[in-house]
Amino acid sequence: MEQPFTLTRRSLLIGGCCAAAAPLLTPVTFAAMPGDNRFVTIVLRGAMDGLDLVQPHGDPALKQLRPDLALSPDDGLIDLDGFFGLNPVASDLMPLWKAGELSFVHAVSTPYRDARSHFDGQDMLETGEETLGGTTSGWLNRSLSVIPGATGGLAIDVNMSSDLILNGPNPVSIWSTRSDLAIADDELQFLKRLYQNDPAFAAAITEATRTDATTDSLYGDARRAGGAVEVAKLVGAMLLKEYRISNFSINGWDTHVGQKVQFPRAARQLVRAIVTLKETLGEAAWNKTAVLAMTEFGRTVRQNGSKGTDHGTGGCCILAGGAVNGGKVFGKWPGLGPGKLLDDRDLMPTGDVRAVAAAMLYRQFGVRESDLTGTVFPGLTLDRNSPLLRS
Repeated sequence: MEQPFTLTRRSLLIGGCCAAAAPLLTPVTFAAMPGDNRFVTIVLRGAMDGLDLVQPHGDPALKQLRPDLALSPDDGLIDLDGFFGLNPVASDLMPLWKAGELSFVHAVSTPYRDARSHFDGQDMLETGEETLGGTTSGWLNRSLSVIPGATGGLAIDVNMSSDLILNGPNPVSIWSTRSDLAIADDELQFLKRLYQNDPAFAAAITEATRTDATTDSLYGDARRAGGAVEVAKLVGAMLLKEYRISNFSINGWDTHVGQKVQFPRAARQLVRAIVTLKETLGEAAWNKTAVLAMTEFGRTVRQNGSKGTDHGTGGCCILAGGAVNGGKVFGKWPGLGPGKLLDDRDLMPTGDVRAVAAAMLYRQFGVRESDLTGTVFPGLTLDRNSPLLRS
């Protein structure tokens, strides 16, 4: 029996918030089923700012609310459709956009509201429930019960268990890559803020980050994106075998401070993961693959005093693969002007992340609507006219 790769992880519980001393990418989990279609979910932990990745440059309020973060085509923003533009840090995704293998779904969220806790938000995202505490199983695990012909892989309990999204009664295989332990940029900023009044700790963390900065200057972005490439290659290799469903996570999106520096680092991880998946799978398998990258919630529309953004509500999903309806920005745009923001701070959600995931399960595996709205996403109402359901 082939031995699994292993990944260790340590969590540091500080002041009620968990700062994970871990690689940016957490374990990869798989499920087996017949057929050639494939589905990959990527959980973007930390609340990815969809308004930074896919910027509504056609909305005049964007520049007013984000004077230091908003871009225009004159600043290098890559125009997508005359209204939305892609952050240039993600320019390597443009060949997919032009080939009809990349789309975005804007102004979406889970049913989670108000409290804006990463823990609760991620639980809602991964369980697929309408309220917190209703279940401890993940929606992707539950989908294995209703996908025709699906069978779970043998569970492998290594140094950490599967992500919540694949936790549940159906067994899944757990693999992961070996990587050095590290703290993501957003987690490091949290520690700095938490202990800024502790002289000893502040001095220690300053010295440690100065050393890391020297190392990064030697290796550059290729070093930081190495984890994404490694994991994506593993995912692609497994999907070329008997596995058809995979999940992994990318951290580093909690951009409260210095977003123009922090956001590109996490975004490059995501871009390299998607591009590497395509390269590893090859054209035939990629054409039958759908990738869904999603986050627990979006970020505030207004930038804060630290030139970052805080926890918000409405966000953005990324769809990639030859099996998606590509080259489009989906979603009903709510606008950013006066009276259009949720609680006068957040992008107003006009769509449900769960509906996006349900559409991919329907397209890829023919899961029945009654199973999608009953077993996988209890209480969800599907729009049968949604363009996400059509080619």
